[in-house]
Amino acid sequence: LALGADFIATGHYTRRGEQMGKGTLLKGLDSNKDQSYFLHAVGHEELEKTLFPVGEIEKPEVRKIAEQHGLVTHNKKDSTGICFIGERRFSDFLKQYIPAQAGEIHSLEDGELLGQHQGLMYHTIGQRQGLGIGGTANHGDAPWYVVEKDLANNVLLVAQGNDHPALFKSTLTTGDVFWVSGEEPLPSCEQASVRLSAKVRYRQADQDCQLTATESGYTVTFDEPQRAVTPGQSVVFYQGDLCLGGGVIESTH
Repeated sequence: LALGADFIATGHYTRRGEQMGKGTLLKGLDSNKDQSYFLHAVGHEELEKTLFPVGEIEKPEVRKIAEQHGLVTHNKKDSTGICFIGERRFSDFLKQYIPAQAGEIHSLEDGELLGQHQGLMYHTIGQRQGLGIGGTANHGDAPWYVVEKDLANNVLLVAQGNDHPALFKSTLTTGDVFWVSGEEPLPSCEQASVRLSAKVRYRQADQDCQLTATESGYTVTFDEPQRAVTPGQSVVFYQGDLCLGGGVIESTH
């Protein structure tokens, strides 16, 4: 806008709306490609000057239009990587900014030493691949999953089974939440709460929850336990197609 333009257009699969004179962030029409989760920290003033042309149509139609205009990307394979790191491996990208510190991998159940990790930053809750753990005499051949990171001791804790209880959490806390409208959707009273839906990862289906204000931020209590809720990732709140905002997950219970 500093260049004299009236609007900026992006290729994100999301939509812009308006509510009470303010710009709003809406889910993209193509639910399989919706990217509102990533844009939850864009405020209403910025949204009023932003256009999302592909958010109003589905991906096959976008490809058709691109082909009609002779764009070579019309049949490009969909990418699920991080757009700003290019073709590099994510682990190589992290190495440039965070010093890796190797440590031990232990069983959550009995504390047995199972292997070594090259840095907690390379692992996420719910991860199965890349642990370098095979079957053991004491635990059999069931696959191992990351269930917790012990940051204080630099230990990666794992457990067996895709549905292990340690992978599921019903409650999370978050500190500062960015609200797209600039106003939190809760009554003005101490310990106020409201029913919403939320996502804790991209492409997750909306999950019904109760959002409660606390002295230090907010507590989110889900109707159903959620798998692999990960501190450091974002929880994003919705009312139907309307993206309300979100914050960083600080802890889980």
